[in-house]
Amino acid sequence: MPETGKLPEPDFVDTAAIMPFALPISQKVVLVIDLVESVRLMEADEAGVVARWHDFAQAAQNFTIRKHQGRLVKSLGDGLMVEFEQPRDAVNAALALHGEIGKGNHALLPERQMHLRAGINATHVYTDHNDIFGAGVNLAARLATLAGPGETVVSASVRDGLTDGLDASVEDLGPCYLKHLEQPVQAYRVGKAGAAPVVVARAQYEAPMQPVIAVIPFDARGNEPEYFAVGELIADGVIALLTRSADLTVISRLSATGFRGRKVELTEISQRLSANYVLSGGYWLVGSAGGGKLLVTAELADAQSGQIVWTERFNADVGDLLHSESECASRIAQACHQGILNREVKRVQLQPTATLTAYSLKLSGISLMHRSAREDFERGRSVLGALAERHQRSADTYAWLAKWHVLRVIRGISPAPAKDARDALDACRRALDIAPDHALALAVQGYALCQMMGAGDEARVCLDRAIALAPNEVHAWLYRSVWSSLYGSSQDCVDEALHARRLSPFDPHAYFLETVLASAYAFNRDYDQALETAARALKLDRNHAPTLRAMLLAQVEAGHIDVARQTLQQLMVVTPGFTISAYQSMGSGNSPGRKRVVAALRTVGLAE
Repeated sequence: MPETGKLPEPDFVDTAAIMPFALPISQKVVLVIDLVESVRLMEADEAGVVARWHDFAQAAQNFTIRKHQGRLVKSLGDGLMVEFEQPRDAVNAALALHGEIGKGNHALLPERQMHLRAGINATHVYTDHNDIFGAGVNLAARLATLAGPGETVVSASVRDGLTDGLDASVEDLGPCYLKHLEQPVQAYRVGKAGAAPVVVARAQYEAPMQPVIAVIPFDARGNEPEYFAVGELIADGVIALLTRSADLTVISRLSATGFRGRKVELTEISQRLSANYVLSGGYWLVGSAGGGKLLVTAELADAQSGQIVWTERFNADVGDLLHSESECASRIAQACHQGILNREVKRVQLQPTATLTAYSLKLSGISLMHRSAREDFERGRSVLGALAERHQRSADTYAWLAKWHVLRVIRGISPAPAKDARDALDACRRALDIAPDHALALAVQGYALCQMMGAGDEARVCLDRAIALAPNEVHAWLYRSVWSSLYGSSQDCVDEALHARRLSPFDPHAYFLETVLASAYAFNRDYDQALETAARALKLDRNHAPTLRAMLLAQVEAGHIDVARQTLQQLMVVTPGFTISAYQSMGSGNSPGRKRVVAALRTVGLAE
């Protein structure tokens, strides 16, 4: 450990080998700070933000930076780059700058408050009269992206120049994968000595990630008083089902019911209820209100544009509306949910990413990553990546990015399965750093650990914790079924997959739930059920490689070898170049379940 407050001795630098031109090299501590969500703040109040930033930058340059023996290298428009001689000075300056920018926040609404994030790295730099250059400078900027609002993240070279508890409080973030860097970087979060690092409340910096839908009680096309309650029953049933989806925020019926029967514009409903979508409709009743027949018309509209997203007319029984799992309500809710997803995917396909809302990016990214077309799948990653760059405090986004990397491996299309496994676990770590009790992130982490890393015990801890935190989290039960198929009881894996399907009866990615269930039946040697379920999954997505593998396993073990060879041919079309070793690279081969799949693939003649 170097002397407190001193920079560690730099490694020998062969300047002749690394300098393409004659610039002097010196050892510096580089601080990079930037304004969190500056684009959003500028859009809301450009003049006010510019004025506050200008005053802050002037005070920083003339007082704060000089006080801590720093030199302003350059202003970055919505950030600053500063160099120091000592790590302690850089950290103290960063903490002071966080305080300086926050002085006026108490008088502002949370969404108008200004916060910084900071990254610090001690490194050798190339210098000229005005600027500094080098990979170490870029690393300081990359470290800043790990920081949340009000946070400072430093490299190991800075950490080694600090004494924890005297110079700063230090929290180890572990190895972190940074953009454009192949190897992980050890990073640390630092705060004021003797105190935990200040973290701005997460809710203040997480944009709405779900579109808001208002369900207006359906109108009766008749004057009889007993007709009125039917419209309320339809709305209640649909609302109860839509609230099961993590993709949507549903307005309470008590708030929406006042618009029933009123001739108002969609834009007024949107403004008063802050709704992005409005579901409404009407019905005709034939017979008594207790046992008659209904003709129902449902209509989903984009509240801002007024365009119809989906509409349908169908027949139903009045008595059906009294059931907790009403078929009428289920049909409307499922079509409504799918209509919103299709609408958001279309937005991504037609509009520049920068013009889209956070919920459009999230919904379309999730939908695209579950499509079989390779270009759609890859597009899903870029959309979620854009969302993560825009809203870096969204645990949900990192959890879905982690799942994307897992799916890339199990679909057999990853060029580097080991790297995708690392990226998946790193994205989970980012999500759990933001929200330690995030059930989806814990579930995906467990999925990655058991599917790709062969870490069965660690995976079970994550999955059990996710279920304990959120007993109705579909993904936790789904991935628990995957774990059971690989390491646990084959009957448990069936029960867990069935439970996941019950929790999401109209899941927009139902093929994925059916695939897991088909695999569970196959591992439980219930081959008829496995083949029936796999057929349902393939009807929804005929090019899903894991479904074909589950079907092939059931066919081989049931003795249908010739049919299994046909399935293998289809599998080879979906994943050209697929081999035994390619399957084994998807994860640990130690589980009994994977060994059975390998044996089945060899039986039908798949190349090693």
